[in-house]
Amino acid sequence: MSIVICPGIHDPKLTDRFLEGIQTKITQACLVLPTAQYSPYSAIAISQWLQQQNPEKTEPLSFITFSAGVVGGFGAALAWQGQGGEINKFVAVDGWGMPLGGDFPIYRISHDYFTHWSSGLLGASQMGFYADPEVEHLELWRSPDTCWGWQIISPGCRTRKPLLDYLLHILNS
Repeated sequence: MSIVICPGIHDPKLTDRFLEGIQTKITQACLVLPTAQYSPYSAIAISQWLQQQNPEKTEPLSFITFSAGVVGGFGAALAWQGQGGEINKFVAVDGWGMPLGGDFPIYRISHDYFTHWSSGLLGASQMGFYADPEVEHLELWRSPDTCWGWQIISPGCRTRKPLLDYLLHILNS
């Protein structure tokens, strides 16, 4: 299984820092969308890039997407699945305002409670996470290893933990 990373529209150094925060803790290969060449909000562009990376669709994919990358990444995940590929899970980091629904596991991660709650109105999974204390939007992406918050296990049930632990739990499950 590979992990597809779809960053947003921001300085690539933030994504480099995100990868530093997670890569020592995961065993899966990461495919990082080169946003200088492909628009992160374009499902068509991401689908074309994925086709170049794995034309045979031989392995399942998990997606970690951020901000504008949630838009393009989700459309690309649906297209990948529609073309016979398998999606293990989809993680939307601060994909505020993006409707999410599919027949694969979807997880929302938000920089504050309001974003988590209001995004959930457009499709939420049983599990999610929001930072508490709240952090800036870009901080959530840049430093997943320093953010703490609440893992929502099911409605009304939550556990306080570091964001990195939550992310690693869903990637390794």
